[in-house]
Amino acid sequence: MTAMGDDNPREIELDLRGQICPSTLLRALKEMNCRRQELKDGRVKLVIKTNNRDSTTTIPDTAVNMGYEASVAKEGDYYRIVVEGAGDGAGRGA
Repeated sequence: MTAMGDDNPREIELDLRGQICPSTLLRALKEMNCRRQELKDGRVKLVIKTNNRDSTTTIPDTAVNMGYEASVAKEGDYYRIVVEGAGDGAGRGA
């Protein structure tokens, strides 16, 4: 029985495999900014696929600085970075 307020956020996949920083960071930032309110409200989460190892620190660090939660997992030949709204919906400072 699923009510109107489904607690599962919609996943938006951003496949950045084959790209290098700063391109990967800039593309991720653009998506985070375009989906800012949906991320904060917990309606969506970004799933970023990359095979660029530098992105596994730059993207999560930037997301956390923007007030989001971020996690990284190695999956086969790429990394999966998940960015979602902070638990209480409040950002972490400026």
